[in-house]
Amino acid sequence: MAGDTTAERLAALADERVDHRFKGLPPDAEGLTVGELAAERRNLFTGGFTTPVLALSAERLEHNLRLMETYAQRHGLAFAPHGKTSMAPQLFQRQIEHGAWGITLAVPHQVRVARAFGVRRIFLANELVDPAALAWVSAQLAADPGFRFVCYVDSVRGVELMDAALRAGGDPARPVDVVVELGAGEGARTGVRTEAGCAAVADAVAGVDTLRLVGVAGYEGEVPDADPERVRTWLRRLTALAADFDKAGRFGAAGLDEIVVSAGGSAWFDAVADVFAELPELSLPVLKLLRSGAYVSHDDGHYREVTPFVRVPEEGALHPAFRLWAQVVSRPSAGQAFANAGKRDAAYDLDLPEVQVVRTREGERPADGVTVTSLSDQHAWVRTDEGAGLEVGDWLGMGLSHPCTSFDKWQLIPLVEQDGTVVDYIRTYF
Repeated sequence: MAGDTTAERLAALADERVDHRFKGLPPDAEGLTVGELAAERRNLFTGGFTTPVLALSAERLEHNLRLMETYAQRHGLAFAPHGKTSMAPQLFQRQIEHGAWGITLAVPHQVRVARAFGVRRIFLANELVDPAALAWVSAQLAADPGFRFVCYVDSVRGVELMDAALRAGGDPARPVDVVVELGAGEGARTGVRTEAGCAAVADAVAGVDTLRLVGVAGYEGEVPDADPERVRTWLRRLTALAADFDKAGRFGAAGLDEIVVSAGGSAWFDAVADVFAELPELSLPVLKLLRSGAYVSHDDGHYREVTPFVRVPEEGALHPAFRLWAQVVSRPSAGQAFANAGKRDAAYDLDLPEVQVVRTREGERPADGVTVTSLSDQHAWVRTDEGAGLEVGDWLGMGLSHPCTSFDKWQLIPLVEQDGTVVDYIRTYF
């Protein structure tokens, strides 16, 4: 796809042939292109789709995209949603069309996917010390003056490894932009644990010409025993670090026109907005970069409970956009049923699927008294209360918890309107 525009690369997804690789799609669509199948506008329930099948709501997806776009604008934030949630270039593009500065990613493979589909700004929320990956990033920076790439550094050793890898191929055309990652506390994940340690890493960056210090960053979701006070306390450490670095002249690299200050998962972005609003004026404009990713589909479990919109309902509400459809294949006793979706199809690392509706030939009804109690590889264990009226052959519509481990089980996801019409298919790359 070298030389193609982003629009052409995305449009080419419609040329992929439908076949056995893609779960849930109609068997009689074998050999059609994705575009041809989408043009048929089949109905999810009557168009030959097989269970299990994961559906993404077109209306709820659009609502969530618009809501976070307006939220970021309202709070003066730039937005680089975490692409590891969906790994879907079509959704990356829609996020960018809805005002995203760029896309956040976690590992080199994900960066390659984003670049293959023309993403121009990438924030890698990780330290990158792999020589092959660094050589590739350096080549991308040299070949495309419009490509912006920023990644973490969190150790002097990491800086040394990055510098050695970048020098191995000769003098790079452009330095790699880095932000010092402030750790969220003892026992948290990555990041420098102390401000003195951050200064040492910044000094190491200043000592090489293959890297350029452009800001500070971290992830407040890793604050131990997180609550609003602890999260805000850590975020103020992050903004104070930016101010201290600026006062010390650490952001004086040639050509730097803004300072990056970045945080923000999907549980505490209200705190990020509040504390970033307190940032004092620095010597350069500040790019206040939010990185929340789970919003794109939201969920019916973990994020439904922890989203900041629960705390600030006046800001709006995200809508869960996924529904997994499975079929009852066994009803061995009055209190038990089994459906044909399991760990290979549904997220289960945070919460089990939530049965929301039962669909029969007569239509849909609420799934009262129907509960998933566990998952096998390919079966959902379902408890049925008296009067649930569940029969073999019924379809169960289930809400899922944790978007990141829902998207990754499906390579081609029907995008479905409220009446069941499938209007597109979302391709993922995990």
